[in-house]
Amino acid sequence: MERIDKLLCSTGRWSRKEVKDLVRQGRVLLNGRVVIRPEEKADPASAALTVDGAAVDCAPFVYIMLHKPAGVLSATEDPRQPTVLDLLSPELRRRGLFPVGRLDRDTTGLLLLTDDGPLAHRLLSPKKHVNKVYRAAVDGTVDGDDVRALAAGMVLGDGLRCLPAGLEPLGDGRLCLVTLQEGKYHQVKRMLAARGKPVLSLHRLSMGPLTLDEELKPGKWRFLTPQEGEELRRLG
Repeated sequence: MERIDKLLCSTGRWSRKEVKDLVRQGRVLLNGRVVIRPEEKADPASAALTVDGAAVDCAPFVYIMLHKPAGVLSATEDPRQPTVLDLLSPELRRRGLFPVGRLDRDTTGLLLLTDDGPLAHRLLSPKKHVNKVYRAAVDGTVDGDDVRALAAGMVLGDGLRCLPAGLEPLGDGRLCLVTLQEGKYHQVKRMLAARGKPVLSLHRLSMGPLTLDEELKPGKWRFLTPQEGEELRRLG
């Protein structure tokens, strides 16, 4: 059993003071009953908790979809440069969230933030074959030879062996989609550079079943929907 104020604060949506105000105003319901005291306790696994009529997910972990902008580090902290956690509320930053994998400082797009370590491990493990799809703009034109080279599994100049990857030219070939089953350091950029097509910009569109919400502007985030969270958890 957990205190209701602790459960609501742990979602990262409200501070403890805000939760007390919500309770005082009669806006918090537990199993259809108005909560009188913030220190009341409930079972997170079975409680039906609502605020202003909207259900609150009391799951032990938080899952956030972020549209990462350029110029921000995929890190939990850095003394000199802004990180993706700096885009969140103070309450969420205190939860110990971390990015699942890394996007380069200048790479944009989908980034999952969570405090669920086992799920992050499954998403990043090459053995799980969780696809990550990127849209790349290149200096040059992607062609059939490039498609076949990535599909065969490239060996880069430093000896790095890459798993087979998908490559789909878009339009005149200066844009393309790249699908990876892994996420080694600067992998998309290194593979395309090895083909003589250096990357000018890179944007991640999806990761496994999770696709970047088109409504999210760069730097904005939202909690995953229950369906999105369930689809990710099925990857185990």
